Amino acid sequence: MSLVPKKVFFTKGVGYHRSQLAAFEEALRDGGIEKYNIVSVSSIFPPYCIEVSKEDGLKQLRPGQIIYSVLARVDSNELNRLICASIGFAKPADKGNYGYLSEHHTFGVKPEKAGETAEDLAAEMLATTLGIEFDPNANYDEKKEVFLMGGKIVETKNITASATVREENEWASVLAAAVFIL
Repeated sequence: MSLVPKKVFFTKGVGYHRSQLAAFEEALRDGGIEKYNIVSVSSIFPPYCIEVSKEDGLKQLRPGQIIYSVLARVDSNELNRLICASIGFAKPADKGNYGYLSEHHTFGVKPEKAGETAEDLAAEMLATTLGIEFDPNANYDEKKEVFLMGGKIVETKNITASATVREENEWASVLAAAVFIL
């Protein structure tokens, strides 16, 4: 039996609660994936897999179903602590090749920067498998230009969730996820 996903959708969520577990549950609810049993998988975007909207993806799932997801998650109860969870995505131009998804988790980093880092990680992993030469020390915008101009990477993006712990005795939880549909 082959478990190669045919579709993927992206989601993110934020939750707050006095309990860490309940804050994570709230983040799952915010992301729309609280009804499922989530199995974390690594970072490969399968060949011929297509992206669908979150709404379309959720319509294809049933409560209690086991779903496979690349999941980034961060929790904190440190007052005023900024947390971010991000998924980066790099899709090859050749649909027959696999792409990459990356998980990135940060504390005290602006959401835009966390998202760029996740996107950069996914693009770098894909670029190295495709033989694209680049300067790993260049800034992300410079590398992105090289990646896209080479014609072997057609798309890079990220989805990022962020939150700041608002009160003492409160947990904040953030997640970003690429959810696969078999």
